[in-house]
Amino acid sequence: MKIKTKKILVPLDGSKNSICGLDMAIHISRQSHGTITALAVKPMPGIYAIHPLGFLDFNSMTKVKKFLSDAKTRAAKKGIQLTGKALSGDPGYDIARFANNAKNGIDMVVIGARGRGSAKEIFLGSVSNYVLHKSKKPVLIVK
Repeated sequence: MKIKTKKILVPLDGSKNSICGLDMAIHISRQSHGTITALAVKPMPGIYAIHPLGFLDFNSMTKVKKFLSDAKTRAAKKGIQLTGKALSGDPGYDIARFANNAKNGIDMVVIGARGRGSAKEIFLGSVSNYVLHKSKKPVLIVK
């Protein structure tokens, strides 16, 4: 059985482990001649989800755009095409939903084990644990 891995989803939060996940995705993409979609989900407090203007924090969105740009440059140096997307919401839920959406064409998710989440999850970060259990696509967790 041959598994095609043409489009890899890499969630990024700017942490060291998310960059390790990006490096692994770049390596896999080079082997399979695929592309990468980097997804940054800015956590949004629940109360702002129903507010018409949402949660406006332009400073942190500037940071998100910066590390997506850095990721694109990092991938380009290895000859890999990377597309960056930024969302606001619940990181675990939105990453799994993005991966499971057929129109996005994701074949695999590569995610860092522990990012900027709380220290409640000892072995895996809460976001990577959620994605592992809710994604219908293969998930590679990088530590």
